[in-house]
Amino acid sequence: MPLREPPLNAVRAFVAAARHQSFTRAAIELHVTHSAVSRQIKSLEECLGVALFERRIRQVALTAEGQQFFAEAGPAIAQIHAAARALQAQGPVRAVRINVRPSFAVRWLIPRLPLFVERYPEIEPQVVTSTVMPEQAAGSFDIAVRRGLEGWPPSIEVRPFLEDEVLVVGAPALFKAHPLSDLRALASHVQLSARTRKEDWDAWKKHVGAPRAKPAGRLQFDHLHFVLQAAVDGLGIALAPTSLVAHDLASGRLQSPLPALRMPLNRYYYGLSPDAAPEAAYVAQWFEEMMASDSQGAMALAGP
Repeated sequence: MPLREPPLNAVRAFVAAARHQSFTRAAIELHVTHSAVSRQIKSLEECLGVALFERRIRQVALTAEGQQFFAEAGPAIAQIHAAARALQAQGPVRAVRINVRPSFAVRWLIPRLPLFVERYPEIEPQVVTSTVMPEQAAGSFDIAVRRGLEGWPPSIEVRPFLEDEVLVVGAPALFKAHPLSDLRALASHVQLSARTRKEDWDAWKKHVGAPRAKPAGRLQFDHLHFVLQAAVDGLGIALAPTSLVAHDLASGRLQSPLPALRMPLNRYYYGLSPDAAPEAAYVAQWFEEMMASDSQGAMALAGP
């Protein structure tokens, strides 16, 4: 019987897991789910006919066969990546126009773009910010992202993207000086809002049953990303979509003192223009991977 060649994706997952000694860290590196890494490695073990890892509680360890395979497969995968990068560097750069709202660009897309550029160095992502709906921006993008299903031209197949909620955030130093442990303490804080989302506070208070007490003050800005920066700088508390503050919460620049009190928002959708550059498909695939990654981290948003 001829030998079966192991699937390359499974080998790649194995090498990442072996290097980190963790399926979870391998999943983060590869931008896939933990279960996807586990399935890939299981299929590789079935193909090779040996166990590559010892599964222990909350950790894994290479078997002797796994160590032997990693010693050969690790350098081979690195060599494949190096060969691909060398060829990509010789080819022409191809651009993809990504049309998003300014706040989404600043708070979600741009912090993650290095991951895309590292994987696809031959593709140049051109971020185009706009507040108009995609049907009004037709012809100025290859792929667009917006909240909700309204305002998309019929020629575009719209695909579901990020689910979202809004919650209260502020600077750690602010909550240390003025704790916000319950809804009654809202009145002691300055409320920050965006001109384009000035109804959010009333809607959120109604949703969570907060008292309609007058706040200590109000500050309004033109765009949401200005509001979030003001929150980081300690000017007050803000209502923030979880999609746009994940990095700030993870780094500790912002905290959520009432993490359970969230209000659902319209989810994001993305769509490719009918005449989109072929490379836009890679952006769409990357969006899908980022969506899976973000959904894993959504429950990890911690309070102070």
